[in-house]
Amino acid sequence: MTLRLDAEALYVDLLSGVRSLLKDDTALVGIWSGGAWLAERLQRDLKLEGQTGVSLGVISSALHRDDFSSRGMAGGADHTRLPFEVEGKHLLLIDDVLYTGRTIRAVVNELFDFGRPASVTLAVLVDRGGRELPIHAAYSAARIALPAEQKLSLARAEDGRFSFDIKVRGEEKT
Repeated sequence: MTLRLDAEALYVDLLSGVRSLLKDDTALVGIWSGGAWLAERLQRDLKLEGQTGVSLGVISSALHRDDFSSRGMAGGADHTRLPFEVEGKHLLLIDDVLYTGRTIRAVVNELFDFGRPASVTLAVLVDRGGRELPIHAAYSAARIALPAEQKLSLARAEDGRFSFDIKVRGEEKT
C-alpha cells in the first residue's frame, strides 16, 4: 500500500488551524525550506482574509544542529531572515514535517540568539511521530506513521502548489 497525502488539502486545514493560534503581535516564522514556503503562503492567504499586521520571518536550523559535523551547512544559515524584533514577540513557528524534534530544538536555539520571545508556538503540516525530544506541535494538519527509513519532504511547484515526496533514506538525490 502506497501512502498518499494531499498536500494542498492539508494546507487548507493548516490555514484554518493557524487562524486559531494567532495572537496580537504574532509573527510567522517559517523553518527553511518547506516551513518557509508554508509561512509565506499562510501570510498571503491570511491577509486576503482581512488579517493584517502579521510579520513574516524565515529561520534556518543549520548553525545549531546537533548533527552539524555530518550535515555541514545543509539548509544554509544565510537563509535566516527575521525582519522584526524577536524580543517580547509572539512567534508562530511553521514547519512542513515534524519528526524527531531536532530541527525544532535547533531553531529555538537560533531564535534565542535574536532575543527572548513572549511565546513560541509550533504548527506543522504533518506530524510523522518518531520524536527523540519532548517537542509537540500545537497544531498539525495530519498525523501519520512512516517507517524510520522513509523520508517525507514537501515539494513546491512553480505555480506554488504543494505536494509530497516520500523516499527511502539514502536514495535521495544529493
